[in-house]
Amino acid sequence: MEAAIPLALLASVFTATSSVCQRLGARDSQPAGMDLWLVFRLARRPIWLLGVASMILGFVFQVAALHYGALALVQPILALELLFVFGYMAILGSRTVRRRDWLAAAAMCAGLGLFLFAASPYGGRKHAQGSLWVLAGLLTLGVVAAGLAVAFGLQRRSPRSGSQRAAILGALTGISWGFVAAVIKEFSDHLGGGVSGIFTNWSVYVLVVAGAASLLLASHALAAGPLAASQPGFTILDPLAASLLGIFLFGEHFQAATEDLALEALALALLVAGVSALSHSHLIVGEESAHPVGEPADSRAIRERPSTG
Repeated sequence: MEAAIPLALLASVFTATSSVCQRLGARDSQPAGMDLWLVFRLARRPIWLLGVASMILGFVFQVAALHYGALALVQPILALELLFVFGYMAILGSRTVRRRDWLAAAAMCAGLGLFLFAASPYGGRKHAQGSLWVLAGLLTLGVVAAGLAVAFGLQRRSPRSGSQRAAILGALTGISWGFVAAVIKEFSDHLGGGVSGIFTNWSVYVLVVAGAASLLLASHALAAGPLAASQPGFTILDPLAASLLGIFLFGEHFQAATEDLALEALALALLVAGVSALSHSHLIVGEESAHPVGEPADSRAIRERPSTG
């Protein structure tokens, strides 16, 4: 149990590092629509590859933390990822992270952590029925497709809508990662069957496809606009979507005692308050005006150097 806490903290740090590095690598690449080759172009940039390596390390530390500690302990710690991202922004960014920005991020982390702690899904079965998986996959695909239509529709109508597109794409990425987490749960129960047990089961192939699609979505989200817009979707909707899929697919249950429901309601209120405050932050609202359309990348890079004041 004691080992789970530092491992979960390391997972949060590496995941935050991943987001920051991938944003630095992708911020001057804004495709006009869904670009299937975006990942391959970004893979030529060392800073983006460093972000992918950090993402893998974050996943490894998360799995290790869950090996030593319960989900109710580990998941709230993982929510600190958002604060670590803001820490990086304060150090590397050209724009000051103000007190209200920190409070908004802290409210979202506290709300997510409190909700996951209070809900603490329990029970359920090891495997889900095939029909439920098909329905869950179609629903996830439908939500992502609808979100992409909205995001790229905004881009066509308003080239300066980068923050809104980043927020939508970040939310879609979080939902996709939640689906990947559910597939990992199904896949992990087949590891004891050896190589034949792994590769004769459908979950490994869905995991590869869903993982690649999620990476593509994340790349578009990080290329679309400021990290402060996309990161909340990554951090919040991933565990929430995974929890809801756990209920739907595996028959898990949320804690439903009166005090648990009260804590869950308080947690959701904190989440909403944090998201609302951050949506009006200068970290999001002013970035498009700070980078005029058509301004050369070199000029932007000069103006984006960290302030010494």
